[in-house]
Amino acid sequence: MAHTAQERYSDMVLAKVRAELVLKDGTVFNNDYEGDPKAGAVKIPQRDTEVAVSDYDKANGISAATGSTAYVTLTINKDKGVNEIIDGYDADAVPDNLVADRLDSAGYALAKTIDTDGATELLGGGTMVGITTVTKDTIYADIVDQRVAMNKANIPADGRYLLVTPDYMAYILKSPEFISASSLGDGVKQTGSVGRIAGFDVYEWNDSTANLLGIFGHPRFATRVNEWQVPIKLQNLDASGQYIGASAVQGRMVYAHKVLRSAGVRCVYATSSLALVAAAPTTLGKTKLTVTDAAGTATSYKYVVNPTARQVYGAVAAGTALTSGTTEIAVTAGDVIEVVGIASTKVVSVGYHTVVTADIGTGA
Repeated sequence: MAHTAQERYSDMVLAKVRAELVLKDGTVFNNDYEGDPKAGAVKIPQRDTEVAVSDYDKANGISAATGSTAYVTLTINKDKGVNEIIDGYDADAVPDNLVADRLDSAGYALAKTIDTDGATELLGGGTMVGITTVTKDTIYADIVDQRVAMNKANIPADGRYLLVTPDYMAYILKSPEFISASSLGDGVKQTGSVGRIAGFDVYEWNDSTANLLGIFGHPRFATRVNEWQVPIKLQNLDASGQYIGASAVQGRMVYAHKVLRSAGVRCVYATSSLALVAAAPTTLGKTKLTVTDAAGTATSYKYVVNPTARQVYGAVAAGTALTSGTTEIAVTAGDVIEVVGIASTKVVSVGYHTVVTADIGTGA
């Protein structure tokens, strides 16, 4: 009975997570991988070229081509848990409505955390794009420019998405070219899209990352892997030696995200974004970043490795002081480094970099 309840609770929370995600599976991320996430790593197929097509000779047939699909190892780097005590009830006597409320809350909280981490990976692994001026009269032309860039990079037209921050969305809504969701098919509306413009399904995304306007992409080029490490359950705490007549909602989920091709994810900022270039120092396990501030508004920089919440324009900057081209940062492959530009202690610009093996010093 306990095992059945555990499966049922886990299914309920997972359904809630999927419903609450803005960066949804199948819309922003694919789930193509091989292996068991609980083992700590999986293999992801990564292919930039299509299957070769050639003429067929009826007499001699056709020569076989060799596929060029590479399999990338993705380390599962996120391990999140919920552990909330419900005092006053044994595990088998907690009212159903209270269980439902806690499970609902767990699903919502997990979804927000996964969304934040997924977006950080998109920003770190995608192509950074700057826009000088944004108005309702220029917004459509700006979006078409991103469409052209993705067309030239051979990104599939079907399934493209646009995640837009509230301020950027305001300009889109005022654009006469915007098609509202009421005009779209049921399949598109069920994904949460609020409309369509220039071939992109539009999703309003309440994100406040400094100077970020939106993310253009296609789910083929970013992967999400997630699995219950320990399924959700109601745990009786009587044997703890501390709690008497109490129980807790407990569970652990492991997950990871990876951008497979930067051309398939375009991150559009106002012009005060930072360009980051990594180089490996001689120090083992560290990297260093050269920062370019095109707008010239920042007077100093700080960094955070794997931020849990991205920094907001105008807020007091957090993190560790960084000197461009000099500061050595302890990292491992797959980490995302957030760098903020600062003026008068406040965040005025931001940039992201996903660490690859070549960025890390070997100690030689």
